[in-house]
Amino acid sequence: YSKRHTKSHTLCRRCGNRAFHRQHKTCAQCGYPSAKLRSYEWGQKAKRRKTTGTGRMRHLKDVSRRFKNGFRENTVARKRTKTTTEA
Repeated sequence: YSKRHTKSHTLCRRCGNRAFHRQHKTCAQCGYPSAKLRSYEWGQKAKRRKTTGTGRMRHLKDVSRRFKNGFRENTVARKRTKTTTEA
């Protein structure tokens, strides 16, 4: 039935999807080898799938906690003495 038996897209080394066009030498998913990631305003759902928060956020999880404390560094917490409740 089918005439074609070759693959036009292969794995992309940046996003890992099978969207790298072998002849065009560009990824249909992320736009590799372009420096910036491929995203368009007409693809709101696609942007939602790829945006910050869909991955591990190894660094950003830490930043929010440090922001809450005012990005303090090189300080040691004060010793807390036990308070005795005398009634």
